[in-house]
Amino acid sequence: MKKIIVIGCPGSGKSTFSKSLHKITKIPLYHLDMLFWNEDKTTVEKSVFLDRLLKIIENSEWIIDGNYASTMELRMQKCDTVIFLDYSLDVCLNGIKERKGKPRSDMPWIESDEDDAEFVEFIKNYNSQSRPKVIELLKRYSHKDIYIFTNRIQAEEFLNKI
Repeated sequence: MKKIIVIGCPGSGKSTFSKSLHKITKIPLYHLDMLFWNEDKTTVEKSVFLDRLLKIIENSEWIIDGNYASTMELRMQKCDTVIFLDYSLDVCLNGIKERKGKPRSDMPWIESDEDDAEFVEFIKNYNSQSRPKVIELLKRYSHKDIYIFTNRIQAEEFLNKI
């Protein structure tokens, strides 16, 4: 376990899990949101994002937290371990509510207390639109070490065993 990706629906706790994994393993941690977003809530050019990511995956060890479907297969190709936080819609919606207004090391700004309707809709559609693509990739890369957790207790037990 040297090159790890942590994926899952927004609000599932990918960043929190990744931070705990980093603390235990001391493997460098990278958040895709920090590579993609600017502090003013604009995004970097796709080529800049990809260049940043490619530099990271050249390293011998890393934990990369985030989905970003456009680069997920690339990360699956290069990783040795996939951790998929496959949590319920309610858990994920609650996760985004709990982080509002709090500074986060995985995001270059503090999320406001207002709901981002488009983001909430993405989360509500994750299981029908994004999850099937993730499952297909997991099947394609089944030779990797793949851990799928369906609740926070399973994820916590995994971390406690490392």
